[in-house]
Amino acid sequence: MLSLCGSSAAFAQNKAIDFKPGMPFSNGFVAGNTLYVAGQEGPTNGKLEGTDITAQTTNAIAAIERVVKQAGFQMKDIVSVTVFIADVNDVPKMNEVYKKLMPDPKPARATVQVAGLIGGAKIEIMAIAVKQ
Repeated sequence: MLSLCGSSAAFAQNKAIDFKPGMPFSNGFVAGNTLYVAGQEGPTNGKLEGTDITAQTTNAIAAIERVVKQAGFQMKDIVSVTVFIADVNDVPKMNEVYKKLMPDPKPARATVQVAGLIGGAKIEIMAIAVKQ
């Protein structure tokens, strides 16, 4: 058997994180040592909580943290984030929350203004984490 990593133990089982039957996606997916976190809007009990960008950013990052921990990763494992924001004028307030809640060093990030988000959300954040 040919092993590129020196040990077959280096290959982890792929697994869905927080998949709900009937939904067309998982909130996270582990492939090897990488976790892909689906876009999180931070709803509580299935409903979007918080009407302003500060509350919605806080809730979206909390939802990411829940998926990250459920997958056995840590927030410091996040290497890349994509932020989808409905109003580019909300970026400064989003950044205030983001700076407080995301660990240092901050992951690479792209921020994109979008025409709209599901449920009238102001923000959706997706992330990629890698275990070292």
